[in-house]
Amino acid sequence: MSEDQAINGANGAPPAQTGAQFSVEKIYVKDVSFESPRSPAIFNEQTQPQLNMNLNQSVQRVGDNAYEVVLAITLTCTLGEDSANTVYVAEVKQAGVFGLAGFDGNTLDALLGTQCPNVLYPYARQMIGDLIQAGGFPPFLLQPINFDALYAEGLRQRAQQAGEQPTTDQIGNA
Repeated sequence: MSEDQAINGANGAPPAQTGAQFSVEKIYVKDVSFESPRSPAIFNEQTQPQLNMNLNQSVQRVGDNAYEVVLAITLTCTLGEDSANTVYVAEVKQAGVFGLAGFDGNTLDALLGTQCPNVLYPYARQMIGDLIQAGGFPPFLLQPINFDALYAEGLRQRAQQAGEQPTTDQIGNA
């Protein structure tokens, strides 16, 4: 038995982990809203609706190795191009606290811009779908989003604004 204790640690504590660590600490809804300003008259309309999605992300450091990432999705459905003919607006701010330790700056930025929203998106997608259906409208499922491509595009735009070309290392790390 003493050999087992020596191998597993004398106090039964797990061995200390080294290297980079990524963890999901908490996932939660930060804000949610649904509006259907023309209900119930809108349910009699027979025209093709137009959908517009706005996607936004914010990151805030909340501890030494903890970051809150908020993925905000606003889905606006209108009849035609006129915003006065709004069918509904569904807004969700899906948030999470992520533990990230042992990463260099570029890798940390890439993880916050790609992996964290990839974790949050299915929750936001489900919430948007539930809101729309609860509002009396046909079920709607948002299509998958390639956050890696969005991050790479963001790197390109930042590099252009800074007056330089992104390197393949910067894009490859996206």
